[in-house]
Amino acid sequence: MAIDYGGKRTGIAVTDPMQLIATGLATIASAELIPFLKKYFAAEKVELIVIGLPKNWDESATHGTALAENAIRTIQKEFPEMPVKTVDERFTSKMAKDAMLQMGMKKKDRQNKKNVDEIAATIMLQDYMQSRQ
Repeated sequence: MAIDYGGKRTGIAVTDPMQLIATGLATIASAELIPFLKKYFAAEKVELIVIGLPKNWDESATHGTALAENAIRTIQKEFPEMPVKTVDERFTSKMAKDAMLQMGMKKKDRQNKKNVDEIAATIMLQDYMQSRQ
């Protein structure tokens, strides 16, 4: 599972059991992340959470770094048995917007930030899976 955590919204992506294809699952209010994960983990097997850690080019923190780090601590506290890995999330939102354009999504749908967050999480998960091969 991949999480693109933000101050307001969080994009979530998952993979198939064979871990070949990442698919967008949902975009939820960030305040609902833990209840969402509890319900999801009760119904589905998840081996690992990959969460995007925003950084600047020079590796310094961005406005979203502390938010993501806090979310990671909360996830680790609530689900101590669940491995959590951070990944570089630079450019995932831009890549998500570019992918939506290439898919032929209507302008209104491309402007919907929920779509961007879910696709960004999908890109993070697909990149993570490819890096392990």
